[in-house]
Amino acid sequence: MVGMALACSLANMPLTNQLNVAIIDSNPALLSGACIKKEEPPDPRVSTVTPATIAFFKDVGAWKYVEQHRHAYFGKMQVWDYTGLGYTRYNARDVNKEVLGCVVENKVLHKSLLSCLQSAATQQKIYPFRLSSMTMQTSSSSTPHGSLARLDLSDGNSLHAKLVVGADGSKSRVKELAGISSTGWKYSQNAIICTIEHTEENQCAWQRFLPNGPIALLPIGDKFSNIVWTMNPEESSTRKSMSEVEFVKEINRALDDGYGPRPTSQQFGGKSPFSLLTTDTTISTNEGFEVPPKVTRLASERMVFPLSLNHANSYALKRDVLIGDAAHTVHPLAGQGVNMGFGDALSLAKVIAEGIAVGSEIGEVSLLRRYESERKPANLAMMAILDGFQKAYSVDFGPLNVLRAAAFQGAQYISPLKRSIISYASGEKRFPLFS
Repeated sequence: MVGMALACSLANMPLTNQLNVAIIDSNPALLSGACIKKEEPPDPRVSTVTPATIAFFKDVGAWKYVEQHRHAYFGKMQVWDYTGLGYTRYNARDVNKEVLGCVVENKVLHKSLLSCLQSAATQQKIYPFRLSSMTMQTSSSSTPHGSLARLDLSDGNSLHAKLVVGADGSKSRVKELAGISSTGWKYSQNAIICTIEHTEENQCAWQRFLPNGPIALLPIGDKFSNIVWTMNPEESSTRKSMSEVEFVKEINRALDDGYGPRPTSQQFGGKSPFSLLTTDTTISTNEGFEVPPKVTRLASERMVFPLSLNHANSYALKRDVLIGDAAHTVHPLAGQGVNMGFGDALSLAKVIAEGIAVGSEIGEVSLLRRYESERKPANLAMMAILDGFQKAYSVDFGPLNVLRAAAFQGAQYISPLKRSIISYASGEKRFPLFS
């Protein structure tokens, strides 16, 4: 999706829409032309896109295609702790916005970007093959293509390019062939994702932190929602194999009063413990705790993914640059991974356009480093925050539980903090509180 977003962005800008773009992707769904049927249950693989990502899709002309398929905007979010000691609710109106985000199936995002690209009057071609090898050629009389990257494909043919963009995921072949090393670690956690159905339409994003990881309930349209449930590998194996009836019971227990009591809205005598710090009465600090809708059935298979954090030590070499999961992978607890990737695509497209404007070679490392210098600090900041959350909620310890509850209450009642958190999560700010 991130690579297609970059191609759409390049096709949309006057300075870059004459570039000859080749998309190498062996995914058979790319050229299948299969229709997405609204009457079918949503696919469990979804993304929560932020207002900043929505704006990017609108700018490149892809969002109109998303709106032709199933998607679900949400204007509220509730986050709480299993101990019952704290919760916070976020509302789009707190930052004068209509929505906090939108949940979209990955296949809808991919199909929309492909439709956008196919409608563009640009020079682009899709190669449904795998990348076998990549070499950087130096200019000489014996190399007719000059100083270019040579890409050998699995069908035996070769391409030559001024710039190779690795947007091929966490196990990036481009990164491997370029010899770019990474830093990171595996979490002792897996995520179960699936589609569920409930008795009423859901228009809120819910997340509860449990002893072994968070569970999120995300609206996906009609009476369907998406579950992203983080737990240890042993639990994920057990829950994947249990019956549907038992699994639905486990979901409802995890989202309601299992593991601990529900938070109450009157824990502090109806008064904010931070009332002296709250000066902005326009923000929704007094919203009471709500119970998520009850899950009635499982509407898809259960898929299990191991979780990890990984960051490329370099984003850019001569004629080679990484974006999206090829450059960074994060914990899914805040749904920020794909939005970080779309931010990479937008930044790289602008840097390429700026380079063309001043006559620079688009594969020059000095130009590509400008992209890296913009995105690396932003991505590292987000990765540090998400990793900190993961570690803070991986320990069940009394005093730490109280501190976490205090953090929830602070986010609920301190208006400037709440507004900064929302703006940061929506993609409008880089660093909370300081930007």
